Amino acid sequence: MADGERDNGTSSTDFVLLGIRDVPTLQKLLFLLLLMIYSVTMVGNILIVVLVVADQHLHTPMYFFLGNLSSLETCYSSTILPQLLASFLTGDSSISAHGCMAQFYFFASFATTECYLLAAMSYDRYLAICQPLLYASLMTWKVSLHLAAASWLGGSLLLVVVTVLLSQLQFFGPKAIDHFFCDLRPLLELACSDTRAITIVSFIFGIFDVVFPFLFTLASYICIIAAILRIPSSTGRQKAFSTCSSHLTLVTIFYGTLFVVYMLPRTDTLRHLNKAFSFFYTVLTPLVNPFIYSLQNREVREAIRKVLRKALPCTQSSRYLGDTGKRHF
Repeated sequence: MADGERDNGTSSTDFVLLGIRDVPTLQKLLFLLLLMIYSVTMVGNILIVVLVVADQHLHTPMYFFLGNLSSLETCYSSTILPQLLASFLTGDSSISAHGCMAQFYFFASFATTECYLLAAMSYDRYLAICQPLLYASLMTWKVSLHLAAASWLGGSLLLVVVTVLLSQLQFFGPKAIDHFFCDLRPLLELACSDTRAITIVSFIFGIFDVVFPFLFTLASYICIIAAILRIPSSTGRQKAFSTCSSHLTLVTIFYGTLFVVYMLPRTDTLRHLNKAFSFFYTVLTPLVNPFIYSLQNREVREAIRKVLRKALPCTQSSRYLGDTGKRHF
């Protein structure tokens, strides 16, 4: 990326994220909304991680993957929302070239890791429902650790190649990105050099990083649903489905919006719709993750109640001691 002189406080190597600034009358409202979303996302996902670590009943492979997913969501949100919130506060939507490449790398690697983690979670549910007698021997802690580590490493290592190729491109003229974060397609639209190599590489990696995990997840749930339908009692079917309904809901939301974003043509009439769906899977999916698992999962709800029961007596006892001290004084 060529160096340049500064113009109006922005370096020629900087990019400008147009984002959602085409509604200037709603800037304050959008800032408050995004701040609330980011706060709830961080608190909700960190709470899930704390519950999985602290509660002995959640020390199973299923909740181990859930803890990894919640950790991922906190990182995922933090690659986009802090930059977006800062631009609302300062009025400066520019981002340096290195910052843009870093944001793309972390966003894409975390999204890839999520695809692999969702596939690992679907495999865990497949074994639990379709192979219950073999589950303990097949899904051991060693296997769980290997699947989680492979998900994180696969996402972080594969995207290095794409990011390096992207950073070699040249960008001239106005570097206004019609998006609220540095995504691949808007950046390629601004490139002046040949993009065939990175297009081919990103397409091949997209098949391995998104399509294969999705097909594996889809195949797992076809087997799971078929196994559930074979259960004779309605109570048994409901109990079996409840163990995977939270994960299935999250998979549907994540992949549904992801495929719409990257399969939708970036025409002028569809750009706003594209940004809306991008907002959904990058910002809202991490937000709804803890709610989906806490509202639909009985064991997580029970763990939250235990924490609240422990917290309330401590609060009441400290208040009682404070009142006693005041009366004594």
